[in-house]
Amino acid sequence: MIKLILLDIDGTMIHAKGAGGVAFGHAFASLFNRPDGAKSLKFAGRTDLSLLHEFLANHRIEPSSALEASFFDIYAHWLAELLPQFEGSVLPGVRQLLQHSKEDPDAPKLGLLTGNSRLGAEIKLRHFGLWEDQWPGAFGDEHAQRSTLAEWAAQRGSKYLGVSLNPEEILVIGDTPNDVACAQSIGARSLAVATGGFTKEALQRSGATWVMDTLASLDPALIRTW
Repeated sequence: MIKLILLDIDGTMIHAKGAGGVAFGHAFASLFNRPDGAKSLKFAGRTDLSLLHEFLANHRIEPSSALEASFFDIYAHWLAELLPQFEGSVLPGVRQLLQHSKEDPDAPKLGLLTGNSRLGAEIKLRHFGLWEDQWPGAFGDEHAQRSTLAEWAAQRGSKYLGVSLNPEEILVIGDTPNDVACAQSIGARSLAVATGGFTKEALQRSGATWVMDTLASLDPALIRTW
């Protein structure tokens, strides 16, 4: 029985239409005078911290906690400025899943497992009216490796629920093979949706437990019985 659902954000819950990548570029320009710094980065399924580390390595800049904090503050500023200029959207089935979780006390609890920085995640989800302050989760400015974030999100979800969760009681929902790999790294099950940049066939090859075109195909009332 599924007791905790960990949701990815970009390509799974929303499409920000590239606002995050542009905000990264502006942050690189503001802090490092490198306006083209984001052009060579591949964002899908990555953590924001790993993207920053890749940029720093490419430009032989020594990372530090203070530098990372400054970058993510500037990035958040630009993200909040830019999001209203992009015609992003909430993806099909997402609002229904969130509403069911609020209305049904027996529904699995929701949390986040995202490559976004915590403030970046909040800015994006608030923009679309999806942010929930009390959700447990793990964020992409906490660690560069998504497998570590998956472990932390599972631990925080267990603490939030006040129970020790078995891996098979956790469902990770995402849109990339990296999301599937996150689930596999902690022994959880995975639902992959083809609403990002990967086809159903590619997601099936990645080993996802279930694959759907969109979350509109999902009946939220049935998840806890999986």
